[in-house]
Amino acid sequence: MKQYQKIPNKIKIKAEKQETIFRKNPFDPRLKTHQLAGKLKEFWSFSVDYQYRIIFQFVDENIVWFYLIGTHAIYK
Repeated sequence: MKQYQKIPNKIKIKAEKQETIFRKNPFDPRLKTHQLAGKLKEFWSFSVDYQYRIIFQFVDENIVWFYLIGTHAIYK
């Protein structure tokens, strides 16, 4: 993800911690995982912190593709 290289290091650290939680349970309440709506309805999102999100897609039962990381502006 190109966006990952552009985000602050403190957000990268938080994102890696959240990804660890995600790998154990994608629906852990701490992640606030939710399906998106509208033109992004095929995608899901989970929270890195109050401001940053990661957009991803469940490909199948064992495969997830991460697409974007950023603030709410990534939904546009």
